[in-house]
Amino acid sequence: MDEPADRVATHVILHGRVQGVFYRNWTVEQALELGLDGWVRNRHDGTVEALFAGPPAAVADMVTRCRRGPTHARVTEVDATPGTDPGATGFHKLPSV
Repeated sequence: MDEPADRVATHVILHGRVQGVFYRNWTVEQALELGLDGWVRNRHDGTVEALFAGPPAAVADMVTRCRRGPTHARVTEVDATPGTDPGATGFHKLPSV
């Protein structure tokens, strides 16, 4: 199913020092501030994974913010690919996988 023109979804995987530095909680705060839907979670390989959905400019802004992350994070790589829009679900922190 195609996304409406006023919404996009982006799946990201964040590499570097991104666990144990408040990254997931920071991501929830930032995504809620931007009015995005989706989720964020830690992965057992040390990365953080997220799905951002909403207006294209807000999603792009969130991906840019993720390149910096919270104060103690050191993001070395951001893999961003198109994602599947979960709809108007709010933004949530999920359990690790």
